[in-house]
Amino acid sequence: MTSKPIAFSRLTVLFGSLLLALVTARADDPPQPGMVAAAHPLATEAGVEMLEAGGTAIDAAIAIQAVLTLVEPQSSGIGGGAFLLHYASQSARVQAYDGRETAPSAIEPDHFLTESGTPMNFLDAVPGGQAVGVPGTLRMLDRAHQEHGALPWEALFQPAIRLAEQGFEVTPRLADMLRIDLPLDAFEPMAGYFFPDGEPVSAGMTLTNPGLAETLTHIANHGADAFYEGPIAESIVAAVQANGGKLTQDDMAGYQALEREPVCRSIADHSICGMPLPSSGGMTVLQILSLLERASAEVDDPTPLTRAHLLLEASRLGFADRNEYLGDADFVEVPVDTLLSNDYLTERAALISPTQSLGTASPGLNEPDSAMSRAKQINHSTSHLSVLDARGNAVSMTSSIEMPFGSRLMVGGFLLNNQLTDFRFDPEAADGRPHPNRVQPGKRPLSSMSPVIALDADHQPRLIIGSPGGTRIIGYVAQRMADVLMAGDDVQTAIEAGSLINRNDVTELEADTPAETLRPGLEALGHEVEIRALTSGLHGIERLPDGQIRGGADLRREGVVIEVMPRVYQK
Repeated sequence: MTSKPIAFSRLTVLFGSLLLALVTARADDPPQPGMVAAAHPLATEAGVEMLEAGGTAIDAAIAIQAVLTLVEPQSSGIGGGAFLLHYASQSARVQAYDGRETAPSAIEPDHFLTESGTPMNFLDAVPGGQAVGVPGTLRMLDRAHQEHGALPWEALFQPAIRLAEQGFEVTPRLADMLRIDLPLDAFEPMAGYFFPDGEPVSAGMTLTNPGLAETLTHIANHGADAFYEGPIAESIVAAVQANGGKLTQDDMAGYQALEREPVCRSIADHSICGMPLPSSGGMTVLQILSLLERASAEVDDPTPLTRAHLLLEASRLGFADRNEYLGDADFVEVPVDTLLSNDYLTERAALISPTQSLGTASPGLNEPDSAMSRAKQINHSTSHLSVLDARGNAVSMTSSIEMPFGSRLMVGGFLLNNQLTDFRFDPEAADGRPHPNRVQPGKRPLSSMSPVIALDADHQPRLIIGSPGGTRIIGYVAQRMADVLMAGDDVQTAIEAGSLINRNDVTELEADTPAETLRPGLEALGHEVEIRALTSGLHGIERLPDGQIRGGADLRREGVVIEVMPRVYQK
C-alpha cells in the first residue's frame, strides 16, 4: 500500500483501472507525499483515491465534498455553500474562491420580521423554503477545477456515486444528530429517508441513496451547469417555493462563483492568508493573531494562564469589530484596510492588559452597541477539509448547509441550505442605520467559515487548517494557528487541546480538557467563565521546514488524516 493511516485504519478501497489510466506517469521530477484530512473516513478515502490517480488538491476536494454530501448530510453538501483557498505551487500564489449562497432576487428587507415588525425566532426561520439561498458549492468547485484540476470532472464523482448506490454505514454521529431536539422529520422526502417507519436510522445500518446517485451521475456527465439549469434546478425551485421561499429559476441560472483576493498578513514570521468578505473568518482570525502577537511581545515568559488570557482578550476585540462592521463588501462599505492596518492593530492591542480582562469590548471605530443577533445557539453543521497534493498544491475548504440538516428540504437525494438565517434578521443596527449584514437581493450573508493557509519564508505551505462550529470557528482556528506557529505545537496536539472561546461575551472553556483547569485563574483576571462541550471538527495539515508533512483531525468527531504517495503522477 502507498498510503499511511495517521488517525484511523485505512478502509478497503477498490481503485478502478479507469482512474489509473487517466494520467501518464513521469520518471523525472518525482512526486512528494500528499495528505488528505476530512471529516469522514469515506470522504478522506475518496480524496486519497484522486491523489493516488495523479489528481490535484482540487480534484481531491471535489471528490471529498461529493462523498460528504452522502455520508455527512447534516453538515454540508451540494445544496449549500463553501469558501475555498487554493495554493498553487508553481506560482506560490494563494487564491480565494467564494461559493457562498446568495439571497433570491425577490427578497425584501423585512423577510425575517414578524407581522408586528419584530425579528422572527431563529428556529422558526430555519425549516422550509424561506431561508434557502442559491447553493454555490458546485459552481465554485467547477470554477476551481477548470483552473487547477488534472482529472476529468466525471471521474471525481465516481466514489460518491458508488457509495450512494451500494450503501454506506451510518455513523454514531449521524445517528445521534437525528435525535437532537429539532423537528427533523417535518418534511418529505427527508422524513422517509432518515426516519423509516417513523424512527431515526441507527448507527451501523447500511443506507443507500439512489436519488443522490442519479443526481451526481447527471452532474458528472453534464457538468455543474446541470445543477443550475434543467431538471435539478427546477426541482430545487419547486421545493423551495412550495415551502414558503422565493427562489426562482433565474436566481439559480444566474449564480456566479467568484474569485476574490485573499486577506493576508505577516504574523509570527509567516504570511497567513484567509478568506475575504463575506467571510468574517479571514479578517477576524488575522486581527486576533495580530493582536495576540503584539500583546504577547509585552509579556516576558508568559504562563499558560497568561497566554490563554491574552488570546481571549484579543478575541474580544476581534469580535467587537466583526459584529459591528462586517458584511458583504459587494453591497456595503467595510473599512477592511483600516481594521487590518498596523496603526489600528497596535492601538487596539494596547487595550489588552495581562493582569485584567477588559470585559465587553467596544468596536474600535465608534461606540454603538454590537448589533449582531445572538439568537443562534446550535452549530453542529459545517465541515472542513485540507488537502496537500504531490505537486505541492494545497486546498483549505470549509463548506456548510448552516444548521444541522439545513432547511430540512431534500431534493434529488441532497439537503438544501438555510444560509439566509446568517443574515441579520433586523435590517437596522442599534443606532438606526442600515446594518451591514441586512438581507438584500443577490447578497451573500456574513459567514464565520475560516479556511486558512499559512506560508513560510520560502512561500511554501506551512499550515493548512479550518473548522466547522458556527461563530466559534474563528476561535477554534485562531487558537490552533497560535499553538502551531507561535508556540511550536504539532498540529494534532494543537487540535486535541481544549478549546478557549470568547466572542466578546463570556469565556467558554472546553469541558473535560486541560482548558477547564484555567477557570479559577481566568475568573481572577475578570473573566465570566462557562464550561461546555466545544467539539471543533478541525482538520489540518502541517508542512515542516525539512519538507515532512503531518496532519491532525478532531477525533471527537469522525475526522481522518491519511498520507498518500500517488501511484500515477503528472506534473
